[in-house]
Amino acid sequence: MNKFFSNKKLIVVMVAILLSLGMISFSVAVRDKKSTPPVIQQVGNDVVGIGARIVSAPAQWVKGGLDDISDLMNAYSENKSLKAQIEDLAQTKVQNQTLRTENKALKKQLKLDGTLTDYDQISASVMLRSPSDWRNMVTINKGSGAGVKKNMPVMSGSGVVGRIVEVNKTNAKVEMLSTDNKAADHFAAQITTKSGDTINGVITGYQAKTGYLILGQLNTDKNIKKGQQVVTSGLGGATPKGLLLGTVETIKKDDYGLANTVYLKPAANLDDLSVVTVIARTIASN
Repeated sequence: MNKFFSNKKLIVVMVAILLSLGMISFSVAVRDKKSTPPVIQQVGNDVVGIGARIVSAPAQWVKGGLDDISDLMNAYSENKSLKAQIEDLAQTKVQNQTLRTENKALKKQLKLDGTLTDYDQISASVMLRSPSDWRNMVTINKGSGAGVKKNMPVMSGSGVVGRIVEVNKTNAKVEMLSTDNKAADHFAAQITTKSGDTINGVITGYQAKTGYLILGQLNTDKNIKKGQQVVTSGLGGATPKGLLLGTVETIKKDDYGLANTVYLKPAANLDDLSVVTVIARTIASN
């Protein structure tokens, strides 16, 4: 009897083991067949997917709303900045118009057609520059027929490059600031200091080694600093006031340790000229 029960238990255990192995084998087989997951797994996956969509939908909506608010705030800030710039531009235009009106009234009161800073511009192209005379002279394609006259200053970009010394009907010659001609007609120049003082001088030469202009004959050697702008003074000849010549680079004493010699970095590239502007001074009195 005991032997029967013992065999029965053994049979149950064996059946249970076989069923377990069968279930494991079936599970592995089904798992490897990815297109047909178990029903329970399918149901679970569907439930999880639906839950994820339910949770993520409000989160995506909130995120999208926050992004829209951020974009709206950025657009508002940019719009506010642009409006401020437009207002500043409008105010600047009004100020300029007011200054022009006042200037016109003052010139009328003083019976002047122009001021030291008034000038017209004549555009021209460089048609000839000889390598043997590179530093001294260039020829432009505008002459007396276009209104060019002797002694008119010539600019390239934002700086003075020279002066008209010979005029023909259809062309003219420009003597460069870099000329080594000792008899050249030099430009009267000035520096305005931070304190408002004016220092007058003359462009007396050009230092080929450094490419600097030389400012000499100064009426004072005080308060000249590196980086200060040097412009035409408008005194004498046909040159208007305020044309940029260069900026102060170095200041040195002369051989006797007395007067200062100021070296300027030219405002224009004296070695690269293709298009220039001839400046026609318009000052005249009635």
